[in-house]
Amino acid sequence: ENWVQLWNDTRFWQSLVITFTYFAIALVFELVLGMAIALLLDSDGFGFGFLRGVLTMTLVIPPAIVGMMYLLMEDPQFGVISYLLQSIGLLNPNNPILATASTALAGVLVAEIWQWTPFMVLIFLAGLRALPPEPYEAAMIDGASSFQIFRRITLPMMSKVIAIAVLVRGIDLFRVFDYVFVMTAGGPGASTYSLSLYAWQQTFSFVKWGYGATLSLVTLVIILVIANLFIRIAKVRW
Repeated sequence: ENWVQLWNDTRFWQSLVITFTYFAIALVFELVLGMAIALLLDSDGFGFGFLRGVLTMTLVIPPAIVGMMYLLMEDPQFGVISYLLQSIGLLNPNNPILATASTALAGVLVAEIWQWTPFMVLIFLAGLRALPPEPYEAAMIDGASSFQIFRRITLPMMSKVIAIAVLVRGIDLFRVFDYVFVMTAGGPGASTYSLSLYAWQQTFSFVKWGYGATLSLVTLVIILVIANLFIRIAKVRW
């Protein structure tokens, strides 16, 4: 009965699409920004050691607290993010970020990306510091450009590290709950309803234990499939 209900539940399919959208956007941004910042900090420039230490600060803040921070910063009346966007004409004062269906998910994503990009930076930075210098020296002697060195040397040697970072973050992103619960509670409408939030609502708000367990099981199966996919990709020789 629960499986039949699941198949015919439009809210389930909607929350699944939203979760995959959230997962894909956050993962791409964290991956690209994390690698770019790691490459920038992969030196002993003045103040870089301090910056590397500061990066760890976001990781010790509970996600619910980060959600509250960004809920206040995106407030239409006194939020600094809303004020800046309104000042440059990118936000209509009558359409608050978290109260508008077209921008609410982006408002939640900003909090997620801000908190967890430093995790990617630290993982990539550790990987970059462990790379042998010989291939780089040979490439420089051959006159290779910075992009060629990155494409032909850095990326292939970093593939395992990247795969591990993507695996860890991918699993965490797919079960997102804290940010959407604190910042939007799935709204406006159902524009930010994640699969985990929907399972929680069915279980504890509507006391549908069986259906909530079915939703949780589906979430677990999808996470296992994603994890297996990333592990297989990591084994490919690039």
